[in-house]
Amino acid sequence: MLVTGHTGFKGGWLCLWLTMLGANVRGVALPPGAGPSLFSSLGLAELVDHRIADIRDQAAFRAETEDFPADIVFHLAAQSLVRLSYEDPLGTLGTNVMGTATVLEQVRRMPSAKAVVVVSSDKCYDNKEWCWPYREVDPMGGADPYSASKGCTELVADCYRRSFFGDTGGCQLASVRAGNVFGGGDWSADRLVPDIVRANVSRTPVIIRNPASVRPWQHVLEPLGGYLQLGARLLAEQAADFAEGWNFGPSADAFVRVEDMARGMQAAWGRDAAPIEFGRRAGDPHEATMLTLDSSKARGRLGWRPQLSTGEAIGMTAEWYRAHAGGQEDMRAFTERQIAAYSGAPTHAPSYFEDTTICA
Repeated sequence: MLVTGHTGFKGGWLCLWLTMLGANVRGVALPPGAGPSLFSSLGLAELVDHRIADIRDQAAFRAETEDFPADIVFHLAAQSLVRLSYEDPLGTLGTNVMGTATVLEQVRRMPSAKAVVVVSSDKCYDNKEWCWPYREVDPMGGADPYSASKGCTELVADCYRRSFFGDTGGCQLASVRAGNVFGGGDWSADRLVPDIVRANVSRTPVIIRNPASVRPWQHVLEPLGGYLQLGARLLAEQAADFAEGWNFGPSADAFVRVEDMARGMQAAWGRDAAPIEFGRRAGDPHEATMLTLDSSKARGRLGWRPQLSTGEAIGMTAEWYRAHAGGQEDMRAFTERQIAAYSGAPTHAPSYFEDTTICA
């Protein structure tokens, strides 16, 4: 099994879950950034076949993947920050658009590949900032470089699906879109939960830029469970029926304001939580104020559904960061326990996707 972006937040959680299910995983990504990282906290370099390559470099990516007989590829490598996309639009487009094309070009030349899951974002939709959740049939778009890059990622995936995969090439391709994902081990800049955690640890106020904005919040394990369910279908009979785009967003009660999410996180953190302040900085770029997803297709056709309330998701996240800040926990074991509790599975299952219930 091949995972791109394994040194990132979602990629790290996915790789640990896959190794718990018995998968042989090779990860290809850029090195983790400076400072704390989930990759280091989990000791993933010891668990997976860890390779470094930039997906924009076709020769480098091919060199790190051509000898590995992956049956399924999870493509998570991306530039994932809206604000950074304003600072580096060409890098964002290069990674998210041409990088995706590079990955898919290599996958279609892998004789072992039976399925590929391209991980996109809820930002791929042409956001009208209306109150209705977006469905998989809604048009792609994006007013900022990040959102545009994710819309283009979906177009590239659809192009390869129609031109080279499925009936044409045998390998099945699906793309997936999640909401605002959070959980332990995310240290990204300019993201709400990591910003809150840094403020709590340093005992400085946390600044909330857009308190009234509504987002589809969900714990990282929620969409990852959906990706695994979809991956299992793509490796089974009638796989072509599932080779399309899928939303894995939270339930309606998780479409909450940024301020409410921040206050919930501080309540879960406890009495030593940092104070919350509100204010935008001069030059802050535009960010959408309303974005929600309709995941009824995944519920109806895959039987997938969110398992956690917003309060439970926040509680798990605060527990992870407090354990990390305390410095006394084995964070790999701690994270494995959270995955096992969420999935209802034993900590180590005999083989991935087989005899294993994932978020039933």
